[in-house]
Amino acid sequence: MPTPEQFGRSTLFYPLVGVLVGALLMVVGELLVNVHLLLQAALLLALWVMISGALHLDGLADTADAWVGGLGDRERTLAIMKDPRCGPVAVVTLVVVLLLKFAALTALLGNHQYWALLLAPWLGRCALPLLFLTTGYARPGGLGQALADHLPRRAMPWMLAGNAALMVLVGLPGMLAVAVTLVLFVWLRRRLIARLGGTTGDTAGAMVELIECAVLVALAV
Repeated sequence: MPTPEQFGRSTLFYPLVGVLVGALLMVVGELLVNVHLLLQAALLLALWVMISGALHLDGLADTADAWVGGLGDRERTLAIMKDPRCGPVAVVTLVVVLLLKFAALTALLGNHQYWALLLAPWLGRCALPLLFLTTGYARPGGLGQALADHLPRRAMPWMLAGNAALMVLVGLPGMLAVAVTLVLFVWLRRRLIARLGGTTGDTAGAMVELIECAVLVALAV
């Protein structure tokens, strides 16, 4: 098993993981260019979910259940988040987010905007180290505690700034995607601090999914 220090250093490579995921989606999208548009979007979305093992979707589902069922109470919210059962709010949230992703993918692929397939997972995984860098961990002893405690804090800002600069070089789509991500990140972070006093692994996963969805929708509109 990795040491806590290795867990912390791994955050420097999260954006690279996003780039690899996006590059794979772009390649597969090109290979499926002659497939019916709706089927092409569905296959890409299924692949996207499979790559991460639905890990971030699980975090989104847990966060949605806890946010509504927690009734504004921190301890109640954290307790519900640990419950492995999936409530109706989680199901509805997953359906809505996946439906929005599917619709956005259909529009983007129809206009041959393949850059979106790279930018969405890339930005989603840039948001994770930024979240852990700027936000305390809300659940002492949680799975992400070691990661949060051993972040490479000196190297992290340079890594994030470098990734942002590369995205801007993509042009208008890159600049729009970065802007949407920053606005959503600031809003979500404020909500997490107000309710939990920090973040958890589940809320971090939820942020990835919501940012990916927002970037796709913004680029498709």
